[in-house]
Amino acid sequence: MYRPVLAAALSGASIGQLSYWRRNPPVLEPEYRTSNKVLYSYRDVVALRSLAYLRQRNELSLQKIRVSIRNLRDLGKTEHLSEYRLVKSGNTVIVVDGDEAIDLLRKPGNSVLAELVHVFDAFEGRVGHVLPFQRPLPGVAVDPEIRGGFPVVEGTRVGYDQIAGLMSDNVPAERIADFFPSVNAEAARAAQKFADYVCRFESSAADRAAG
Repeated sequence: MYRPVLAAALSGASIGQLSYWRRNPPVLEPEYRTSNKVLYSYRDVVALRSLAYLRQRNELSLQKIRVSIRNLRDLGKTEHLSEYRLVKSGNTVIVVDGDEAIDLLRKPGNSVLAELVHVFDAFEGRVGHVLPFQRPLPGVAVDPEIRGGFPVVEGTRVGYDQIAGLMSDNVPAERIADFFPSVNAEAARAAQKFADYVCRFESSAADRAAG
């Protein structure tokens, strides 16, 4: 499960956007939520990344995205949003279903031709450059089969935050292997670099711009 700051860093949305998207009517309701805690699942983050891609550089309004999702549901596609591949094509939103691309906004339900993109790749979003999803940095991996998709040092089950925590306590990268033998100095630096990237989302000025 992911705290909002990590969900923001991996999806390319800001924390402010995530908060706004949870309001009624929610664009996406986190799978794990109590009265005082919000936690996102791996598939929540996959869906959020699609939404952040659609919202990049304010080219598609949140209202149009809401309408597109409503039309998606009206077409009988009621699975979790992560099950569908949503892409922007001109001024409309397309859902790719197998070999078919279906318009969700301009002419809902109509089959169309669309240039396919993969939102797991890096892209330029409202928050700036968004890292690739499954391998945000060389040495850091996101795999749903390993710790539920929590970012780890590549090739291990060691969370990036464990390494970053040690380095923040002044343990040099070259000594991390004393604590985690599977993590070399280069991988430790990658984990710290990713931790720095995540921290940007905690204090980013982009959080002041919701929607």
